[in-house]
Amino acid sequence: MNLHDFYTGRSFDAYTYFGAHLVDGGVVFRVYAPAAEKVALIGDFTGWQEVEMGKLGESGVWEYIFYGAYPGQFYKYIVYSKEGWHCEHCDPYGFSMELRPGFASRVVDLNGYQFQDNHWLNHRPLTFNRPVSIYELHMGSWRKKDDTETGWYNYEELADLLIPYILESGYTHIELMPLSEHPADASWGYQNTGFFAPTSRYGTPQQLMRFVDRCHEAGIGVLMDFVPVHFALDGYGLAKFDGTNLYEYPHDDVGYSEWGSKNFIHSRGEVASFLCSAAAYWLDVYHFDGLRVDAVSRLLYWQGNESRGENKKAIQFLKRMNKGLKERFPSCMLIAEDSTSYPHVTEPVERGGLGFDYKWDLGWMHDTLDFFRTPPAERREKYHKLTFSMMYFYSDKYLLPLSHDEVVHGKATILQKMWGDYEEKFPQARAMYLYMAAHPGKKLNFMGSEFGQLREWDEKREQDWFMRRYPNHDAFYRYMRDLNRVYTAHRSLWDGDYDPRSFLWLEVHGEEKCVYAFLRGGFVNREVLWDEDDPQEMWQDDLVDRTAAVFNFSGVPVKGYRLNLPYGFIFTPIISSDQDIYGGGTSGEPAPIAPKQDQRGIYITLDLPAYSGILFEARPVKMPPLPKEKKPVPKPPKKFKPKK
Repeated sequence: MNLHDFYTGRSFDAYTYFGAHLVDGGVVFRVYAPAAEKVALIGDFTGWQEVEMGKLGESGVWEYIFYGAYPGQFYKYIVYSKEGWHCEHCDPYGFSMELRPGFASRVVDLNGYQFQDNHWLNHRPLTFNRPVSIYELHMGSWRKKDDTETGWYNYEELADLLIPYILESGYTHIELMPLSEHPADASWGYQNTGFFAPTSRYGTPQQLMRFVDRCHEAGIGVLMDFVPVHFALDGYGLAKFDGTNLYEYPHDDVGYSEWGSKNFIHSRGEVASFLCSAAAYWLDVYHFDGLRVDAVSRLLYWQGNESRGENKKAIQFLKRMNKGLKERFPSCMLIAEDSTSYPHVTEPVERGGLGFDYKWDLGWMHDTLDFFRTPPAERREKYHKLTFSMMYFYSDKYLLPLSHDEVVHGKATILQKMWGDYEEKFPQARAMYLYMAAHPGKKLNFMGSEFGQLREWDEKREQDWFMRRYPNHDAFYRYMRDLNRVYTAHRSLWDGDYDPRSFLWLEVHGEEKCVYAFLRGGFVNREVLWDEDDPQEMWQDDLVDRTAAVFNFSGVPVKGYRLNLPYGFIFTPIISSDQDIYGGGTSGEPAPIAPKQDQRGIYITLDLPAYSGILFEARPVKMPPLPKEKKPVPKPPKKFKPKK
């Protein structure tokens, strides 16, 4: 690590210098506490007696080499302030911690596990034109060994259970809620004390490495939530670490977050380096495939409030972090959880953007769920809540989330949000998820939603897996599994997600019947074609995968619906949310639908069940020219014959 880079906020490898590192015969401990009067080391190897550390000049770094220390031993720092008080702290750069409520750091050999995923890392593609269907989960409550408070599976045991389930369910990635060490289970990992320490709730660092390695072996990408905005208040953590506001703002009006935690001061170089290094650490040491950055709005604006103005130093930090991560890990995924309309979130920093790959489309999420809460008789008034997303979609690279935030705190689960009684909720949820799968953008779904859980998420309890024994819920899981498989199998549903030429509305003014329809695939939108000699030839290219999605979100069937087409397509059904195997009312093998044409143009006619969505393969076909309309031949006028 370069100390100048560290001071100026440009370091991404501070974890290679600070923390506890093995040396011949012992361990070297280094901690940054520039304002401290004295720093002492205590641990298993000292008999928990203080050993005073040495200060390295004016660097602010304190160091001690303890010969005879070894991996697995616990330690703490005692930091003495110039004001005369002292406090025990865990190591800010510690690589492991004891189980809460204890807070001692643990010496770890980060080279103690040898990954076997070089092929995965070397061939991991950028995902913009690849399928991305993310299963978000909380490791402590996906499954539990028992109902006790600490009945968690460890990382390796979870791999045995989770990997087969993800493969069966058809997801391409998993996203883990924060694993950085945190004192309170109820914070879900979003209020951290150990930014470099995977939580000991679920095992050791080596077990987490093995978990990620096995996911890669199975072809599953692994993402993790990362929290660079705030940290836990606990006195042994970062707050007033060296007796001063080292990591936090000195003023309470911006120093405390809305969650009661402390906000990082991103304008300070050492803090920026701490966070940039933490982000790089998870990608480097644990081989995570990407990070979902939490609460980005609180970095863009002071306290997340646009009226208070931009936080320019925090924005500078974000850009530097994202740019540096992309330089070091070009194929990693950087995802912004951002609820603002801040522009160019997913543009590269070099082109004036923030440098994220994806942005959560929280507007799409709110509008979609609000629509499906609405009684069907009133949906025509809210019809364009489901079309509005495509008005702004190409301004950033959006990811469609139905996350943990939507199934807690009295919000009800996704299935519960659907209007109507128990039986009516299932067909609406199936149709909504088909709309989500067919809509441009990558996808994220939270655990439990895939089988229609009816209890809000609680971090203390595992998911209600017993519900799979009920026919409606088992059929719903089967539908979600098949929908994921359809999504990954059809290139048109993910290749060209962010190319406006790959999307075309077929029905965007079906307010009266609450019908929607659109085309996905190569060059379906002729309005934005350019530099093509013969667009008609492209329409006939059988090698281009194209799909059409048609929805009836009203509560009544629609018979003989005329759907106008821009060109001739044969519609062959791929999956219907109303199929009887999923709990719907449509049985049998549906037949392809051939296009027709009349003087008004090319069209097909469809029968659409209530609360349904149908995905079709759309194969272009050349339409014969319409026969010319025969005009009646006028009779010649009678010749005038004069009377004799």
